[in-house]
Amino acid sequence: MKAVFADAGYWIAALDEDDQLHDTARRIVSSLGEHRIITTEMTLVETLNHMSGLGEYKRRLAYEGVSAIRTNPNVEIVEQTGKQFEDALARYGARMDQRWGMTDCASFLVMEGRSITEALAYDIDFERAGFVALLR
Repeated sequence: MKAVFADAGYWIAALDEDDQLHDTARRIVSSLGEHRIITTEMTLVETLNHMSGLGEYKRRLAYEGVSAIRTNPNVEIVEQTGKQFEDALARYGARMDQRWGMTDCASFLVMEGRSITEALAYDIDFERAGFVALLR
């Protein structure tokens, strides 16, 4: 089964019908066929943080959406660990020429470690890191 990584931009688009990428995200996922989604706790935190300032309705939508993601058997969530943080920090420090945030660095390491080449992402940083950003 094909594995794809899901970035916060994808989760936001999937959860929020008002997001400009909502229809694109739905279309791309439908076109993947049988697949498994890999994401990280850091990515879900980024999703919740983004939607927290968009009002009570969007905050509730994010809470319910992330709760559903956490129980979805087709989604694997890589837990945040001290080692993951250290490794992401090392990547962050090694790439001062990039604008990659810590969540991106952790995501890239998970993708590399699992030989995942495609991400449900719009963020061009995924392409700059050598991956395919499926929502672009």
